[in-house]
Amino acid sequence: MPWSLLGILLAVCAVACAVGFYKFVYFLSIGYGFAVGFGGVAVLVMYLINPTATPLWIILAETALFIAYGARLSGFLLVREFKNATFKKTDVAKDTLAKNGEKKMPVFVLATIWITVSVLYVAQVSPMLFRYCNASTDVILPAVGFGISVLGLILESIADKQKSAQKKLRPDMVATKGLYKMCRCPNYLGEILFWTGVFVSGITAYLSVGQWITAIVAYICIVFIMFNGAQRLEKRQMARYGDNEEYNAYANKTPIIIPLLPIYHLNKKK
Repeated sequence: MPWSLLGILLAVCAVACAVGFYKFVYFLSIGYGFAVGFGGVAVLVMYLINPTATPLWIILAETALFIAYGARLSGFLLVREFKNATFKKTDVAKDTLAKNGEKKMPVFVLATIWITVSVLYVAQVSPMLFRYCNASTDVILPAVGFGISVLGLILESIADKQKSAQKKLRPDMVATKGLYKMCRCPNYLGEILFWTGVFVSGITAYLSVGQWITAIVAYICIVFIMFNGAQRLEKRQMARYGDNEEYNAYANKTPIIIPLLPIYHLNKKK
């Protein structure tokens, strides 16, 4: 294992997601996008300082992919945070905050979350690092993986845009048109596809058990996080729309994440 390079990558990802100390959810949102984007740049810098036999265009393509991912995610979330900040200035929001308050987490809890997510983000970016440090020259799987990741990124972007447009027209109903006819969480599907591509792109580069374990664990974690996120989303939707016949008809016939896979619910229905 290239421990020294992993250490450098860990430092970069940790600094990038340290924004979570301002608001802990940023560790898993805005800081996540920052860590992935800067993680890709860090590997590119390593390559430029000490080139290996790995074709430069592959490193550049993967760097661009991670930057695009980070910019889309963090940019989208920053815009949403700005809108929320504007809302908090209203009298209604001020009254709500005054009643409920904003709980702050202990520093040691924040530090634990920070270290944990930093390690996870390093593992997610590691296929690119392993390809560089192992001097892998294969171009077929990186190209295939890149295509899968781009597809996932496009899917996420379109899904977010369609959801926003549909919620403006019908704020009292979940999105059901466009990609949402295919599955109820196409944005989560796009996320899974993105990291599937990243994992696939490194298959011919993993040279040790440790590298395989790192890449596999990172991939399993992101898939688990997406299904867990879909489960929590469904729970909230059931609480809000559970008595809505239109919602139930849609949810009962539309797969929750994977199209054509007949998994319609991740929560037990009453």
